[in-house]
Amino acid sequence: MDKLVAKYATSKVSFDHSSFHNDSAHDWNAALQFAQPSFDIPMVSNPTDFLRAHTDASAQHRIRIQHGTTTLAFKFQGGIIVAVDSRASVGNQIASQTVKKVIEINPYLLGTVAGGAADCQYWERELGRRARLHELRHHERISVAAASKMLSNMVYDYKGMDLSMGTMITGWDKTGPALYYVDSDGTRMQGDRFAVGSGSTFAYGILDTGFRFDMSVPEALELGKRAVYHATFRDAYSGGSVHLYHVKSDGWEICGEFDVNQLHWHYKSQPKEAIA
Repeated sequence: MDKLVAKYATSKVSFDHSSFHNDSAHDWNAALQFAQPSFDIPMVSNPTDFLRAHTDASAQHRIRIQHGTTTLAFKFQGGIIVAVDSRASVGNQIASQTVKKVIEINPYLLGTVAGGAADCQYWERELGRRARLHELRHHERISVAAASKMLSNMVYDYKGMDLSMGTMITGWDKTGPALYYVDSDGTRMQGDRFAVGSGSTFAYGILDTGFRFDMSVPEALELGKRAVYHATFRDAYSGGSVHLYHVKSDGWEICGEFDVNQLHWHYKSQPKEAIA
């Protein structure tokens, strides 16, 4: 791996700090200084084919990119519930049990982390910077639709460059609550319920069974918590704690962190309902 990096790495620090020390304010170009960041890519004729040749299962010296998680969000009459686990895995090993998988973009906008943690965190922090610039320029908060479209456009420029990101962008704007799914291919979808990650199939089973649009806030929080717990029980790449957020008209609110081991014994002690 070290030889591969040494052969193809061409990254250099290209950020010009001298502009901050220029005595003349007229020489500073804000548009250039805060433009979308760019990254050096391998000096090959087709970077996409190069990356595919080193990440496909048939590659001789494969770069194995393995990840897993459970994140979900759904709309109901009281707003939007966001529930995530907190386990970070590196292949078959657990790297951390305390990862924060909800990115607080601004007081009214949230993003989730699924896929590569570095990719999600970097691009959603970049989205937060651009959302703030939008607010300063237009004197109003960016809408959820515009924020999700902005993120989709940014990552689409790197399609085929092996980004790994499956995120949900959710929040409350002047049109009400909104929920979008955005991935690293630039795919963008609006919806009422999403579950993303290796444990999403298990989470969907609980969501589809217990969801009602007219749920109360406590019922919605319990549904989100239970769905993520069941995913962590069946999916080895999900675990740690369940983090809950509630998105309301006055912004998002943190609703608690719950250890999945304690949740296991809590739910195990409850009587099971008969299946009709």
